Amino acid sequence: MVTSSVSSLELQQVLKTMKRAHLSQGPADVKLRQDRLLRSINLIRMNYQRLTDAMNADFGHRSAYQSQVADLGSTMKMLQHSLENVSAWMAPTLIEAPEPGMQTRIQHQPLGVVGVISPWNFPVNLAFGPLAGIFAAGNTAMLKPSELTPRTSELLAELVGANFGPDELEVVLGDAEVGQAFSALPFDHLVFTGSTSVGKHVMRAAAENLVPVTLELGGKSPVMIDTDANIIDAVEKTLTVKTFNVGQICLSPDYVLLPENKLNEFVESAQLFTRKAFPTIIGNPDYTSIINDKHYQRLTGLLQDAEQKGAKIISLAPEGEAAYSAVTRTISPHLVIGVTDKMAIMQEEIFGPLLPVKTYSDRLDAIEYINANARPLAAYYFGNNPENQQHFADNTTSGGLVINDVMTHVTIDSLPFGGVGHSGIGAYHGEHGFKQFTHAKPVVIQGDSQTSTSRLSAPYAEKQIALEAMLKG
Repeated sequence: MVTSSVSSLELQQVLKTMKRAHLSQGPADVKLRQDRLLRSINLIRMNYQRLTDAMNADFGHRSAYQSQVADLGSTMKMLQHSLENVSAWMAPTLIEAPEPGMQTRIQHQPLGVVGVISPWNFPVNLAFGPLAGIFAAGNTAMLKPSELTPRTSELLAELVGANFGPDELEVVLGDAEVGQAFSALPFDHLVFTGSTSVGKHVMRAAAENLVPVTLELGGKSPVMIDTDANIIDAVEKTLTVKTFNVGQICLSPDYVLLPENKLNEFVESAQLFTRKAFPTIIGNPDYTSIINDKHYQRLTGLLQDAEQKGAKIISLAPEGEAAYSAVTRTISPHLVIGVTDKMAIMQEEIFGPLLPVKTYSDRLDAIEYINANARPLAAYYFGNNPENQQHFADNTTSGGLVINDVMTHVTIDSLPFGGVGHSGIGAYHGEHGFKQFTHAKPVVIQGDSQTSTSRLSAPYAEKQIALEAMLKG
């Protein structure tokens, strides 16, 4: 079923209907959960070309490989992981009982109907990725995809309507006003992926109904390159992710902290990497466009602001090509050298192929800078000294940490994915998603001969003597 251009009252009625269906049908058994996961996988598999084409149209141009590896293949992998493990995850967790004859366990109970508000940058992955945990946990869901990728959102709505019943998965199409009404619904849980500023509004709206939230909010993820790091390796891995989806990723490196005596080597390595990876940018099928004019203007504005405030801008565009083009909404990778906190590029999440570089003379100063700012969704550290690696891990806080690589953790389904502080609340992926979307209900079964509550019954005189003896030791 597809719901489009709806009022708040209509959304409330849809949710009420889904909640009633969830309760009347009883807990989903393992076969139904696996069936929903399998249908999700097949929805993507059978329509991968249509989904690829829709994302390409929404972006103006988007690398087919990037769409298929990040939005389609990785999402199918997440769903498959849940499909293969859900029966084990569902088993009650047995707890050692404190008394003979007593049984104690934790029952993993579905929450009910989960709302998902997904963004535009990975419009399939961040819509269906959470469903790997939601469906595995036995829930049903309502999905509000982004209005900034309308063709992909409309196609998802069509495909969901053809593969799921209205009591299983509902798609709500609409603009930001519909999204605001959606976030105010009394879901049993709400998942939001997007900016920190919007996340605050979503959490505020959810709080009115005491709806628990999972917020994945991004932020400014740092790359710290230590004095013993391999600069070429660090540059290649950092720029590989920075140019993937042209940096329009919540986990994209947002700035680099670099030893001051390594700056020239860093710049030369970045230029070499870009020449090899993107010998052309204009018309290159591997290079993705910025999502829309508003974001294009925002990114070029960040460059202009940084330059006016003293930064050195180094375009990594191929020789003879313009640094950016408003016609194709392409922006070449740029290094922004000598940044300060007065520059807008250091105050907001970039979400584009611009990479600020800040140098340091003492590694402790670099760590102090990271800690002086909001906690990021991820931190990336390059260096080969095990003690320094551990020191960085112990003395910085981030949603995830990757050492000598970038963004690897998000592809490992057995690891939790989520933020901390300003970068988010809660985590999902794999079993962590299953647990996030279930209620861990303690269950105690008392044996017939047990009287564990007798210590609470009056009279208390004799019990008081024994209790005081215990308290006195």
